[in-house]
Amino acid sequence: MLALVLGGFAGSAVAQVQPPAKVEQLLEVLSDPEVRAWLDAQLAAPSAAVPQPGAADAASQMSSVLARIRNHAEALIHAFPTLPAQMARARDILLVEFKDRGPLSVLVLLAAFIAGGIGLDKVLRSLTGGYRAWMTSIPTTNPVGRLKTLGARTLYAAMLIAAFMVGSLGVFLLFNWPPLLREIVLTFLTAAVVTRIALMLGRVVLMPPFLGMANAADYRVVVMSDARAAHWYRWIGWIVGWFMFAGATLTLMKTLGFDEPGRLAIGSVAGFVQLLLVLAAIWLRPEVPNAAPRRIGSKAASWLLTVFFVTLWLLRISGAYTAFWLLFAVVALPALILATRAAVTHLLRPPEDASPPFPQVAVAIIDRGLRVILILVGTFLLARALGLELEGMAQGESTQERLLRGGLRAVVILLAADFCWSIIKAMIAHRMGADLPQAGGEEALPADNPKLARMRTLLPIIQNILFAAILVMAVLMVLSSLGIEIAPLIAGAGVVGVAIGFGAQTVVKDVISGMFYLFDDAFRVGEYIETGSHKGTVESFSLRSVKLRHHRGALSTVPFGELGAIRNMSRDWVIDKFRVTVGYQTDLETLRKLIKKLGAELAADPEFAAYIIAPLKMQGVQSFGDYGIAVELKMTTLPGQQFQIRRRAYVRLKQIFAEQGIEIPFPTVHVQGGGDGAGTAAAQAIIADKLAKETKSIPAP
Repeated sequence: MLALVLGGFAGSAVAQVQPPAKVEQLLEVLSDPEVRAWLDAQLAAPSAAVPQPGAADAASQMSSVLARIRNHAEALIHAFPTLPAQMARARDILLVEFKDRGPLSVLVLLAAFIAGGIGLDKVLRSLTGGYRAWMTSIPTTNPVGRLKTLGARTLYAAMLIAAFMVGSLGVFLLFNWPPLLREIVLTFLTAAVVTRIALMLGRVVLMPPFLGMANAADYRVVVMSDARAAHWYRWIGWIVGWFMFAGATLTLMKTLGFDEPGRLAIGSVAGFVQLLLVLAAIWLRPEVPNAAPRRIGSKAASWLLTVFFVTLWLLRISGAYTAFWLLFAVVALPALILATRAAVTHLLRPPEDASPPFPQVAVAIIDRGLRVILILVGTFLLARALGLELEGMAQGESTQERLLRGGLRAVVILLAADFCWSIIKAMIAHRMGADLPQAGGEEALPADNPKLARMRTLLPIIQNILFAAILVMAVLMVLSSLGIEIAPLIAGAGVVGVAIGFGAQTVVKDVISGMFYLFDDAFRVGEYIETGSHKGTVESFSLRSVKLRHHRGALSTVPFGELGAIRNMSRDWVIDKFRVTVGYQTDLETLRKLIKKLGAELAADPEFAAYIIAPLKMQGVQSFGDYGIAVELKMTTLPGQQFQIRRRAYVRLKQIFAEQGIEIPFPTVHVQGGGDGAGTAAAQAIIADKLAKETKSIPAP
């Protein structure tokens, strides 16, 4: 566009423009006393006759929007025939200003300073070979190394950008230039610097393969093939370069005397070229070989993007700027958030070596923090583009503008609430040990980690309370941002809460009782408790009840208010006592030594050594039974481990008794008779009597 302005459009020099005759007639009419009196009377009329902002209905608003679009289109069409005259006037201004140098000297001067920036960039590259070698030596097999590499490359890109700015803008500002020349060259040098920044950021993110970096894919922020990385790097340079060049040209046109319709007309042509560049980048992108099937194919995605950018261009040239910015924000911001999340996931993926994984809390903070920054910046830019004030209500603001302003503030509030909740949830999951098995399994709660068990018991309750608090506060703040008075809502919620409290005393009792049970550390998730008619392992709980899994599988949901006294069978340690019966002829001292030896054997067994606190030993004779001596045994173990140790002890006692000849008595019946066969005769008499009774009981046929 600058070349067209500097080109050979014939025209005369700019002359001093005098007010038209009709303007002078209008001023004379306004100075008439009668006209001034009528205007004063109209200004003093009741304000009720003036339509208030937002009083028009939807139909009138739509008609107003269509009228603005139609007027904008007509002004754009009528501006094209005036462009030759305006370009000629701009050429005359440049000829007058640069009569000593010539218009082409501006281009030479601009190219010289850009070349100076590139030259200083090359010098810095030659001096930082060691730094580049150090960057390539950083391992990328773990998240810390990838983040370190990304930081080093970003710092190196900032150094190169600074060198380009010093070699171009810095050197230019050292000299004194004529005002117009200074403005023209400075504007285009700024556009060149922004384009250079975009290219350097593209190198950091995409790492195109033609830069000569070995294993360039390992240094990319996003997952992308070499062909696509090179494609997007080149086309981003063309798109950003044209955008900045066109923007700089349109900015200078106002200085050169172009009116607003003329600038809009040239801007529409520049926007069309921009659209062609974007569509070419979309349709010419290389296909990914052996790509996984996706929900939307490559060609369908290309058509959707084409429709989106064409719609943006049409909205732009039609003057529907509000719809343009809203559509752009609605589509671009979520896409940018998804791309950022994919980049964070790729950079912080699990390590490929023996390095520890990146903490999940840090991953959540980085992910949500970047999302917050993107949405806040996007909201601020959208508000600026729409002319809205987020801090307060502007005078004369329409209903639509108030709703837009309130909606943007609501987005910021919900974003802050989501950020706080995500960080809290990640921290709670980290403290609970999310990588351990869930409660209910055999290894859900290690017996040697009571702190983790207590955390898993208390933190879910705290998490639910914090979630409810954040949700209520966010909803109230959103309603307030939309202009809704929340004071009556808070007062009404208080009255309703009191009424519900009186009507649901049992629920309140359950909730308060549960809080005290948890604060007293009466039980934890994974522990076996007994209470009243219920017993089982604590599987989970809510604000008002606890779920107990019986050892036979039944699941009981018991309100906290019905628990009463609790017997915790899984806390600290347990003393297990059981009995064995031996014959009366057994040597008890020998038996004591054998049991003591068995206790030492079980305590040395790797399978049970970690669970035995005090080894098995004989406590003494418990009682003399009808057929043997009852001996009591005792051992101290960790809770829940006594059953398997007792089973192993029974097996070993059976083997030891068999080896040592110790009798294990059992009930028997001894029938003893005389030496003359009287016992046998008595037995035969009993059998005969029994048969006779059975014969009498059989009915006759």
